[in-house]
Amino acid sequence: MAEKANILDESAINRALTRIAHEIIERNKGIDHCILVGIKTRGAFLANRLAEKIEKIEGKPIRIGELDISLYRDDLGLKYENKEPLVKQVDINYSLADEKVVLIDDVLYTGRTVRAAMDAVMDLGRPSSIQLGVLVDRGHRELPIRPDFVGKNIPTSSEEKVVVNLVETDSEDSVTIHSR
Repeated sequence: MAEKANILDESAINRALTRIAHEIIERNKGIDHCILVGIKTRGAFLANRLAEKIEKIEGKPIRIGELDISLYRDDLGLKYENKEPLVKQVDINYSLADEKVVLIDDVLYTGRTVRAAMDAVMDLGRPSSIQLGVLVDRGHRELPIRPDFVGKNIPTSSEEKVVVNLVETDSEDSVTIHSR
């Protein structure tokens, strides 16, 4: 895959996350009854960054958790030899009942990951609402899912791939488009 365009650099990602943090606070009239849930892997790192920004703004921490949705994906083939789904980690140490859950992911594409994350959240309790924040919305939805908080809308073709690199896993912060 050849890199086609550099869409966001470190500064642009930081600005987008700062804006999303403010929007989460504003939409929810503060952070009481809110829980950020990062969808592993990069969504969890972004949720941690958002939590730091929100704490600086609000002066108190927001609750945070992580979710690995592999078990809930209908299009991933991760299974043991006995055909049972491979159970992944859920790291949410709070009751989600009647709470406002804000799912965080890096890229929104078809909506299948978000649908799987919503299924996982509902298995853990019935929140009062589920909101969605993404760093990048690239379009091409297959399900009726839309983000509440978006860092950047990037129109793409289905032949292109959006690559999010984060310091925590990739040694740099960037969002690029690659041609297949």
